[in-house]
Amino acid sequence: MNIQASPDLSIAALSIDSPEGRIVSDVSLALGRGRPLTLLGESGSGKSLVAQAIMGNLPPGLRATGHVVFKGTDLLAETPAQRRRRWGRSISLLPQEPWLALDPTMRVLPQVAEIHRFVKDKDATRSDALAKENLAGVSLAHAEALYPFQMSGGMGQRAAIAMAHAADSELLIADEPTKGLDTALRDSVTARLKREVEAGRLLLTITHDVAVARALGGLIGVMLDGRLIEYAPAEKLLQAPEHAYTKALLAAEPARWERQAPTASGEVVLAGRGLAKRYDGRTLFSDLDITVAAGEIVSVFGPSGCGKTTVGNILLGLIPPDVGTVERKSGMSRLRFQKLYQDPPAAFAPHQTIRKGLTDLVRLHANRWTTVEGLLDRLRLPKTLLDRLPSQVSGGELQRFALLRALLLDPAFLFADEATSRLDPVGQKEVITCLQEIVRETGLAVLLVTHDRDIAENISARVLNLENKGPT
Repeated sequence: MNIQASPDLSIAALSIDSPEGRIVSDVSLALGRGRPLTLLGESGSGKSLVAQAIMGNLPPGLRATGHVVFKGTDLLAETPAQRRRRWGRSISLLPQEPWLALDPTMRVLPQVAEIHRFVKDKDATRSDALAKENLAGVSLAHAEALYPFQMSGGMGQRAAIAMAHAADSELLIADEPTKGLDTALRDSVTARLKREVEAGRLLLTITHDVAVARALGGLIGVMLDGRLIEYAPAEKLLQAPEHAYTKALLAAEPARWERQAPTASGEVVLAGRGLAKRYDGRTLFSDLDITVAAGEIVSVFGPSGCGKTTVGNILLGLIPPDVGTVERKSGMSRLRFQKLYQDPPAAFAPHQTIRKGLTDLVRLHANRWTTVEGLLDRLRLPKTLLDRLPSQVSGGELQRFALLRALLLDPAFLFADEATSRLDPVGQKEVITCLQEIVRETGLAVLLVTHDRDIAENISARVLNLENKGPT
């Protein structure tokens, strides 16, 4: 399909092989100035691998074949050293996991400033000034002195966006740039990406958010099982999709979900009374009451940085409230109060296979491997992924493995922090449906943190709205 007559980036017959076999097959795409390209598709469909093949940072053991021609040069023919010299200069990547990309030992301002200083050769004073502008552009002017561990997931995402903007490369690859962000920030980031296109940069965006693809326009490619199944101008594909998966993807947007009637709840498992928390001189919330009972889902909704995760951490006893009390159902092991982390890599040892981690957990808690196999089927996770490292599966797949890991311990209470932020709409609906079934079957009490108002309102017995109660 010849959509772009003279592309600046041309991908032809790109395939990616692992020792177990081919995982991306015969992908052909084109990208030119003034017309962004967006890849949609479910977790594990190969979208991020295409980006990594362009960058030249595929995971060990994977090999790309075909052609990736950028400005007349076939990148796949370059040496690793030649590819690395392009990073941050002619090609830059906004990574899917800013939690891993940010330096935990550095405050955020110098992390952005060093791009201007050492990549763009600016002096120290000018580098700091430009970094301040980059952070202000993503509403992080108040966070210049923070370390990554002091920021919410959404704030970390925006810090990574500021760093990508600072690089000012010809080609920007944005891998899930809006995951974990509320609607206002998502729209703000999307608008910034559109300005990059208007300024003449090439933009390849990988996202599961149909609203982002719709707003960016240009061209859209849809991937499924390592193949490009549909590729067309945005207006055509979104209005008249041809492939059955594309139709299902558009139909599964959370705004189209049917409202689920709340299930009958049992005893209160966890409650917070009169909670208040200040952070870095700012009040996140005060005089806050929240209860979560057996067999119900309660959602905490609000903009990035407003304290959603803090509420759950206080209930779990991970951090203390400044004011107020927390009451937990008596006679219950602390192991039955579990957290599903917003950043899935936080739940896994990076140099240990997923199988090894789960096997150790099963053995430690006298569980059975058949329980793992049952959850693999329910969460639509192929068994072949078990022998990979956490870095060798997609963000969405790792998020589902993190949910599996938490459910293995038979929790009475689950604090699910952005449990579906890395999943496409079809995957979101599948995982939420699975979680609802487990709630009904076991009486699990769930506190769900989400930036998506539609998800919160459609599945919850109650919604605690922290909107406008804290900074964004």
